[in-house]
Amino acid sequence: MNISGHALIGGESVLGAEPGLRAFNPSTGEAMAPDFFTVSTQQIDLACGLAEAAFDSYRATIDAQRAEFLEAIAAQILALGDDLVVRAMAESGLPRARLEGERGRTVNQLKLFAELLREGSWQDPRFDSALPERVPPRPDLRLRMIALGPVAVFGASNFPLAFSVAGGDTAAALAAGCTVVVKAHAAHPGTSELVGRAVQAAVRQCGLPGGVFALLTGTGNAVGTALVSHPAIQAVGFTGSRAGGMALMAVAAARPQPIPVYAEMSSINPVYLLPAALSARGDEIAKGFAASMVMGVGQFCTNPGLVLGLAGPALDAFAATAVEALKPVPATTMLSSGIAQLYVQHQQTLAAQSGVQTLLRGEQQGCQGAPALFISSGDDFLANPALSAEIFGPTSLLVACRDWAQLLQITAGLEGQLTATLQLQVDDAGDLAAAKQLLPLLERKVGRILANGFPTGVEVSTAMVHGGPFPATSDGRSSSVGTAAIARFLRPVSYQNLPQALLPEVLRDANQRGLWRRHDGVLTRD
Repeated sequence: MNISGHALIGGESVLGAEPGLRAFNPSTGEAMAPDFFTVSTQQIDLACGLAEAAFDSYRATIDAQRAEFLEAIAAQILALGDDLVVRAMAESGLPRARLEGERGRTVNQLKLFAELLREGSWQDPRFDSALPERVPPRPDLRLRMIALGPVAVFGASNFPLAFSVAGGDTAAALAAGCTVVVKAHAAHPGTSELVGRAVQAAVRQCGLPGGVFALLTGTGNAVGTALVSHPAIQAVGFTGSRAGGMALMAVAAARPQPIPVYAEMSSINPVYLLPAALSARGDEIAKGFAASMVMGVGQFCTNPGLVLGLAGPALDAFAATAVEALKPVPATTMLSSGIAQLYVQHQQTLAAQSGVQTLLRGEQQGCQGAPALFISSGDDFLANPALSAEIFGPTSLLVACRDWAQLLQITAGLEGQLTATLQLQVDDAGDLAAAKQLLPLLERKVGRILANGFPTGVEVSTAMVHGGPFPATSDGRSSSVGTAAIARFLRPVSYQNLPQALLPEVLRDANQRGLWRRHDGVLTRD
C-alpha cells in the first residue's frame, strides 16, 4: 500500500493545507518520503463534524456489528503484511521482533473488545422494580451505559501500533460506540497512515458511515489544540509527556463545555527490595532489574526508574551486580533524535544533583541511549524533589534508605505511579510483614502492584489496570489497557417508567440475549 502523506477524513484521502514534516529514520538520520501535510482548521472541523454526524447511527449499531467491525480492523492490519513492520522499523528504530509482537498485541486487543461486546456486560444493565405501595412510591427504574460521543485520540511515540491509530484508546472508544478522530504522531506518520487506511477499509467493509473514523496529520500544537477544542469532541485519549498531557487538559478544561482527558503521562515505577529477598537472591534480582531497565531502550512507561532498599552490604552487592549486568549493554537507537536529546539532558541533570553518585553511565552519541545507574541516600532523596523526576530512557536511581521508617516516609511522599514492585521472600515472615505495611500506601499511590517480577510488560486482559493517580494518569479511576478501558468512553443513562417499546433492547423485560443483569440488587439472567 502506497503512503501518500494525506489525512483520512470521511472515508477519503485528503491533502492537508501545507507540507508539515517528513518521517526520519532514527537509526540513519535520513528523511523518508513522502511529505506529510498539516491539516487546516477547516479540515479538522470537517473531520469532527463528520464524527458528530455519524455518532448516533454508529452507537445504535448492535454489539455484534461493532464486534465484527473491530475484527475487520484486526484483519485489515494483518493484511498489510510485512510492509507495516518494515515501515514501523524505519520510523521508530525498533527491532522487527518487538514490532511483530506489538502488531499481535494490537490485533489481540481489538479482538478482546469484540469478545466483550458479544458477552454484553459492558452496558451494566440495572433494574429497580416499581414499588407503587411504598410511601412515597418508587418508579420503575432501569439503567445502562451508553457511548459518550466522538473521541479524540493522540498516538504515542513509544508504541507506534499498540498505543497509536488502532491501539487501545481507539479500540475501547469504537467498542463503546464512539466515533474516533486520531491525531497521528509525528514520529511515525507513515506507520500511522498505513494503519489508518486499514481502519478506513474496515469502515467501508462493514458499511459504516465514513465519519466513524478520521486520521489527522501535522506538526506543532495547533492541530491538537483545535481538535480538543472542537465542540463535537466529548473525550480525549492521550499517551505521552506530562507537559503534553497537562496542555491538553488545560485546553479541555477551558472549553465552554469541559470534557475529560484520559492522559497517561509520567511514572517512575518504584521497585522495593525487601530485606530477606535482597539477602537471599540479591544477585538474581539485580540481573532481572537490569534487563527490565534496558528493555526497549528504557522507553516503556513502566520502566523501573526507582529502586528502594535498606542501606547496607546487601544493597551494595545488589548495586555492584546491577552495574556488571549493565556494562555490556551498548548504546541503542532511541525512538527519535528529540527523545534522545532529552534523555541526555535529563541524565545530566540527575548526575549533577547534590548527593547523587554515578554508578554507571554509558557512552552515547547521536540518536542513541546508553544505560545509566545512579545512587543516593534516603535523606538526599527526601530533600530534593528533582530526584523523583521521570527520565524517559534506560536510567534508574537506587535509593539507600537509612531504615524502614524512612523507606515508608519516601513511599508516602511519592507521586502517583503506574506500578510498584515488591521483591520479597514469600516464605519469610519479616518480608510478609513489611509488605503488609507497604500495601495500604501503595494502593493509594499506584494502579498495579507486582510481586517478584518487573513492571515492563503489560498484559492485555480483563483484570489489567494500566493507570494510576496523577501524574501517572490524569484520572486514576480508569485504565488504558484491558476491557476496563471501555468505561472511559461511557456514561450512564437511567430510564424511568418508559414503556417496553421505547426501552433499549438490553433493558426490556425479555432478556433475549440471556445477559447477566442486576435486578433489584441481584445478578440474574431471568
